Amino acid sequence: MSKSKFVRPGCLYCVLLTVILGCLQPFEVEARSTDNDVVVVKDVPHVRQKPDFCGEACIVMYLQKLGHDVCQDAIFDLSGVDPALGRGCVTRDMVRVLRRIGFGPGAVWHKIDPRKSKHALEIQWNSLLLDLQNGTPSIVCMRYGSQPGAPEHFRLVLGYDRKADEVIYHEPAEDNGAYRRMKRAEFLDLWPLKYKQDEWLVIWMPLSVGRISLSKSGGDLTDADYAQHIMKVKRIAPAGFTIVLEPPFVVVGDEKPSVVRSRAERTVKWFVDHIRKLYFEKAPPKVYSIWLFKDNESYRRYAKELFNDEPDTPFGYCSDSNQALIMNIATGGGTLCHEIVHAFTTSNFPQCPAWFNEGLASLYEQCGPRAGRVVGLTNWRLAGLKTEIRAGTLPSFKTLLGTTTYRFYNMRRGNNYAQARYLCYYLQEKGLLVKFYDTFRRNVKNDPSGYETLKSIVSEDDMADFQQRWEKWVLRLRFP
Repeated sequence: MSKSKFVRPGCLYCVLLTVILGCLQPFEVEARSTDNDVVVVKDVPHVRQKPDFCGEACIVMYLQKLGHDVCQDAIFDLSGVDPALGRGCVTRDMVRVLRRIGFGPGAVWHKIDPRKSKHALEIQWNSLLLDLQNGTPSIVCMRYGSQPGAPEHFRLVLGYDRKADEVIYHEPAEDNGAYRRMKRAEFLDLWPLKYKQDEWLVIWMPLSVGRISLSKSGGDLTDADYAQHIMKVKRIAPAGFTIVLEPPFVVVGDEKPSVVRSRAERTVKWFVDHIRKLYFEKAPPKVYSIWLFKDNESYRRYAKELFNDEPDTPFGYCSDSNQALIMNIATGGGTLCHEIVHAFTTSNFPQCPAWFNEGLASLYEQCGPRAGRVVGLTNWRLAGLKTEIRAGTLPSFKTLLGTTTYRFYNMRRGNNYAQARYLCYYLQEKGLLVKFYDTFRRNVKNDPSGYETLKSIVSEDDMADFQQRWEKWVLRLRFP
């Protein structure tokens, strides 16, 4: 797309304005440009920004005025900002995304020396005003307020009231922020970024419209989802914690940064890649943090400080309310793999009954590679299961699979986990587990417990006889 489509009137007149303003008052240029006291771009919807997405919200507001149904997340995704940075778009990102969409943001950065020209800032203002008179709003980067240390902030400038000498704008950071007003003197004080005494930086991006092109983001979780989640983590993570984006999770740990990154790569990524190949098409419905605490003291301390929890397990647990998997990584990665399976089951098999949800997750508490796949291995649950089998107290598969969620978790909990796990382990070892998962998920409305599906997959009508053979098979297993 040629640059000529985006030539702004303000740019054509810039040199002329410089000469005129040397001998005229600034308002004489503006007054000569319009017969109206108020210049305003009307009917622009207001959008409240997500955290640190003030620029994204400004773009969305004007795109919605132009008839495009778009959200802040889509703008962030188009910007190409690495979500691991945990921030929204800064000016260079804004320029990039505006050009990708089809706007012509102009020169954007303007350096002025306030000591050499008292009219330098007025030149920029009058150029912006001429754009407004031609129906083109601008996004400006300015300080949020006059207080010391006020952050940089994007606002959408939509008009000017000459009689009241007020700038009209949309404030993305606040509710009811549409068509706010600010005295021009205050605006001109906040607009320049005064990081140097002899060089102020004036940033503004006119939304000159070219051919608008918007592409939708792919995938279940977007870059914006990850960025917003990392911002939340940064707000609560204590000093010294390392944050690593490992989609679809954010890994946070208090070990050495190299160790946290290694765990993210070697454990989380490895397991997620392999488990998804077997079962899961969709990512979890929301971003989860995986908090890896280096030892039991750290685990219990931060579970209380960060989440107000007192863990009832030494290994780890899932907190849906905090979108977090909270782990004592000193006990190993078994519980981590267990909870990762749960996160995926939620979005891929929402009707999954408790017995299979826990059986499948428990299978990977002890796991490893085999022929390019991840497989569950025998683990500590085996001993209790053998005791039940020898005592003749193990319930039938029909009873186990028909157990309600409450009964599964509250009556014979440990034995239920063990029996469900080693049923899944048997299916895995016979090459039937993936087939069972796929068939059960398809047929769950007609077979909510999975019992009829199990009978079909193992090709057994006499399930009592099958269970006797399964129990003898289990008794031959060894751990470790």
